Amino acid sequence: MNILVIGSGGREYAIGLRLTQDNEKHNLYFAPGNGATANLGQNVDISDFNDLAKFALENKIELTIVGPENALSDGVVDIFKANNLNIFGPTKSAARLESSKAYMKEFLAKNGIRTAKFINTNNYEEAAKFIDTLGDIVVVKADGLCAGKGVIIAKSKSEAKDAAKDMLSGKSFGEAGSRVVIEEFLDGFELSFFAICDGSNFVSLPVAQDHKRLLSGDEGPNTGGMGAYAPSPLADKNLIKRVEEEIIKPTLKGMQDEKAPFCGVLFVGLMVVNSVPYVLEFNVRFGDPECEVLMPLIDGELGEILHSAALGKLNKFEIKDEYAVGVVLASKDYPYKSSPAAKIAVENIPPHSHIAYAGVSLVGDELYATGGRVLVAVGKGKSVKEARDRAYELAKNIKFDGMQYRNDIGYQAL
Repeated sequence: MNILVIGSGGREYAIGLRLTQDNEKHNLYFAPGNGATANLGQNVDISDFNDLAKFALENKIELTIVGPENALSDGVVDIFKANNLNIFGPTKSAARLESSKAYMKEFLAKNGIRTAKFINTNNYEEAAKFIDTLGDIVVVKADGLCAGKGVIIAKSKSEAKDAAKDMLSGKSFGEAGSRVVIEEFLDGFELSFFAICDGSNFVSLPVAQDHKRLLSGDEGPNTGGMGAYAPSPLADKNLIKRVEEEIIKPTLKGMQDEKAPFCGVLFVGLMVVNSVPYVLEFNVRFGDPECEVLMPLIDGELGEILHSAALGKLNKFEIKDEYAVGVVLASKDYPYKSSPAAKIAVENIPPHSHIAYAGVSLVGDELYATGGRVLVAVGKGKSVKEARDRAYELAKNIKFDGMQYRNDIGYQAL
């Protein structure tokens, strides 16, 4: 197939790399891609979605895969569908499950899907009153997209009220915080649950666990994610069945009732409290860096799997009996500010491991670290430990100035 991947990060590189491993040889295009995706296919410098749809028609693109949430919430799927192009991802209306936390919480309540007690409001007095009914730890969320940074876990009611005030005034997140969701704090452990959906049917992927904090031991600021592993042994068969029956199925049915059938990747951020799954949030695309550890675990022809889902005819597929661990190698000043460009040197890539490139640019024929999260060192194995050891063995073979990474990815499982 001729396949277009929209996006420029490690997630899009990982999807492209996995597509090159299909038995069918695809022609891959990336819009805009990064310095390394050019080795997998052709980078296309078109940002306007109408122009991109025209490019897809002219180049006989048979499948488009959307990586980032912004493109989905801006309606790229609607534009491509209006041009009779096959595209894997939810419409703008269905993408509200991620683009509006207020919409998502109301949807959960309406469909009887378990979530934390909440209120959504644009009124500070109302927010403060609700905060007074909760325990000492309070969760305050900006309604709109904030690149994974619009959630404050306040350690006191006064801190929660200050956070709500800063969001509603526009000080914290601008327009994205003009509405807030205030939630009770749930005490358990988090998991990332992914399902590939075609509007009515779904296939679950291995349950992953992300590591958000910058430093080992879950210290330091929140980031976009410093590593992930899958499948997590914390998700047993019983928990997976409960998530499918109590969350995924009613979500797909609820979205059909909303006249916005969900096609694409449904990513459920779960909090598991005493073996009971609660929905923390929905995302409507592959997570990053979770995507980098999920791709190697999918068996079969990825192009065909996603193509069938885009057509509303998802076929069952198998998951490999393996584990994958991904360690993010970040630049010197991440996540505080951008870092100077640094040349990347890779000594060698050991067996059962590979690199997913993210924040990189091609200078001449050499790759330079130019983004915050530069690349993901991925290891595979028959156990979490074997996969983790291989990921770290690879990480040690990679060098660039200012490189930093956590040394404890997968610790929850080990």
